[in-house]
Amino acid sequence: MRIAIAGSSGLIGTALVESLRADGHEVLRLVRRVATAPTEVTWDPYKGEIDLTALAGVDALINLAGAGVGDHRWTAKYKNTILQSRVKTTETIAKAAAKLKPAVLINGSAIGWYGDTGSNEVDESAPCASGFLPDVVRQWEAATKPASDAGVRVVLLRTGLVMAAKGGAWAKMLPLFKLGVGGKLGSGKQSWSFISLADEIAALKFLLTNDQISGPVNLTAPNPATNAEITKALGKALRRPTLLPAPAFALKLALGEFSQEVLGSNRVLPKKLLAAGFTFAHPDIESATRTLIS
Repeated sequence: MRIAIAGSSGLIGTALVESLRADGHEVLRLVRRVATAPTEVTWDPYKGEIDLTALAGVDALINLAGAGVGDHRWTAKYKNTILQSRVKTTETIAKAAAKLKPAVLINGSAIGWYGDTGSNEVDESAPCASGFLPDVVRQWEAATKPASDAGVRVVLLRTGLVMAAKGGAWAKMLPLFKLGVGGKLGSGKQSWSFISLADEIAALKFLLTNDQISGPVNLTAPNPATNAEITKALGKALRRPTLLPAPAFALKLALGEFSQEVLGSNRVLPKKLLAAGFTFAHPDIESATRTLIS
């Protein structure tokens, strides 16, 4: 397949490009500068510009672009960056898809759609919650409309917390646990819907070729775990104590508004993936933790 990817330099994008090329696919990387290689395509999502000629004949467009949610404190300016970095990129990609007519547009999204679900389990049929992140995801997903209106199959990746040692929240947590100063966050009773990086890439490739699946798809392991359970699994895998919890008030001081996401709880189930026959290599926190450590 001929596949173009936006956000190819991020955690998921980097692993996906490597995996697709290893499988023999032709991968084009969308870059926000002058292209310097035959495998690069120039675009400027904030101006709505993209080189359609270079993308002619693509079988699939994959958009993983977006500013990191937990990279900075949520000032008004950075909250706008979080929103616009997703909506503008998606608008540009979706309009390109409407003209290019690839077999599929796979677009990034997030389980932020569901908000804090407490102990309740939710799947793709659950409505959008209220709040900053749910509103971001709602606008993000809506921006794919030009592609779906043109008859392109659109898949929305509602991804959970991706477990990887070299990026995301886990890259920040692991050094603390290795030093023996890691611990539960807040009460530790909040559920986290995670997915291993390996399962994230496998699911993406599964969705790329399964033409029976469209719309929102939860990319989360089928067995969410509480923060306390995750803490215990990390400590056990690393053979380190986990006796130093981070109190809720300290997290609120350190993280500001983003602390609501760390202390919030969600139990998001991958109903569509399981129904389609996808098999998770790391369905629970113990197996996901082992691959994270290794």
